[in-house]
Amino acid sequence: MEFYFSLDNIREIATMFWKSAGNASVFAFHGSMGTGKTTFIHALCDVKGVKDVVGSPTFSIINEYVYDDQEGEKKIFHIDLYRLKDEEEAMQAGVEECLYSDHVSFVEWPERAPGIFPEKTVHIYIDIADSANRKLRIERN
Repeated sequence: MEFYFSLDNIREIATMFWKSAGNASVFAFHGSMGTGKTTFIHALCDVKGVKDVVGSPTFSIINEYVYDDQEGEKKIFHIDLYRLKDEEEAMQAGVEECLYSDHVSFVEWPERAPGIFPEKTVHIYIDIADSANRKLRIERN
């Protein structure tokens, strides 16, 4: 599945993303620096009604956000593996606990620890289409 988004339609694309997500809970975001991974995750959180400030977890590694669902309060873990070397460091940081929880996990830089992801992880690839637009490709296992 492919989408193109810009800042003008990012909320609309984020809404479509959630509708297509089904019961998936772990999303691995691939893309080079500056492609818009954090920006798109911010839009996904906005659509879910997250009240917390959504920002890059580059230094904290894991940010936790809360939103209300029909079933009650839910969490989104926003994880950034950029500063980690490997799976062992990711496990020490508590990443695996997030990925195998009942909550949503958005992971930037998943290639830093590819061996820790659940089998049903949804992989999202974001590339620069031009100066204002991004191409988003979704791959399910």
